[in-house]
Amino acid sequence: MFEGVNMMEVYLDNSATTRCLPEVAALMTRIMCEEYGNPSSMHKKGVESEKYVRYAKEVIAKCMKVQEKEILFTSGGTESDNIALIGGAYANCRAGRHIITTRIEHPAVLQTCAYLEEQGFAVTYLPVDAKGVISLVNLERAMTKNTILVSIMHTNNEVGAVQPIEQAGELIKRMNPNTLFHVDAVQGFGKCRIYPKRMHIDLLSVSAHKIHGPKGVGFLYIDERAKVRPIIFGGGQQKGMRSGTENVPGIAGMARAIEEIFSDLDEKIEYLYSIKERFVEGVRALDGIRLNGPVGRDGAPHVVSVSIQGVRSEVMLHALEDKGIYVSAGSACSSNKPSTSATLKAIGVEKQYLDTTLRFSFSLYTTEADIDYTVNCLSELLPMLRKYTRK
Repeated sequence: MFEGVNMMEVYLDNSATTRCLPEVAALMTRIMCEEYGNPSSMHKKGVESEKYVRYAKEVIAKCMKVQEKEILFTSGGTESDNIALIGGAYANCRAGRHIITTRIEHPAVLQTCAYLEEQGFAVTYLPVDAKGVISLVNLERAMTKNTILVSIMHTNNEVGAVQPIEQAGELIKRMNPNTLFHVDAVQGFGKCRIYPKRMHIDLLSVSAHKIHGPKGVGFLYIDERAKVRPIIFGGGQQKGMRSGTENVPGIAGMARAIEEIFSDLDEKIEYLYSIKERFVEGVRALDGIRLNGPVGRDGAPHVVSVSIQGVRSEVMLHALEDKGIYVSAGSACSSNKPSTSATLKAIGVEKQYLDTTLRFSFSLYTTEADIDYTVNCLSELLPMLRKYTRK
């Protein structure tokens, strides 16, 4: 396992971003300072850089059992989602203009769907249950002959709900083999095994900085049979699907992070679940605590959503920060401004808890001592903060 952080600084906001692996940072620094050629250049420096791009495709393809030519490098999850949805919708609009997604998607999907609605596409938003999981019956009912694209996130970034992706994929392809199935796997990749071919996934979005890689780089898996239009034009890189000089240091760093994460992946997942279970047991013993979404092994191994009765999330967030503990009041990917969570509303969280919710998210750097320190701090802070809460 990775070396634990100092007890006085406990980082529990790993769904927002993760600490970069030292070996990833070292590799990227070397490439930027020594092997800095443009991978499109024909000379030696260009060839050196292009090797890193090819190797990264090999690494990614191997861990998902797909083809190297099906990997498209992007700037991260948001761009991957945009290419999948906009590129997929426009490439298949002659077959229909109906899209299905869920009410708890990341803004990169929800806002892109809103844009597509403005362009004349119809979008159906599937509800979820109290654990944040869709109903396959509702998905089947929503499918029509005009459904060209279904987008369902693998793991929810706020409450850790894991969707029945393989069953959904089978259902979609059984009803219409030509319907594209997109999965936002930004939170799920590296926390479980994902095999797009077996799970009937046509498009899969991933971001490196969620798995101890660098920010500003990710990839989109595109099944070789899927029709997707490019939405970025220019120099024709990546076979014209995503123009722009490849971010070689980022791509190489991402590949190195993936190699590390997928080495003994099952053992790493088990460690994350043990940390999660220790935290859940600890906070359950505190008064006035509500746990949202799945808190067992039916959910993600690294995310726990906690509503704290009588204390606003921002107040508790900064009180924990004073103790050296860093958490999130929601999805850091939407903005740094507080807003009511659509996910919490969708799973039926009562109004009085909507602005009292914190997200605790763990990584392989998180230690048992970090968890115990956090629970102890919560126990100390709760009575004091509730005492001064305005009625």
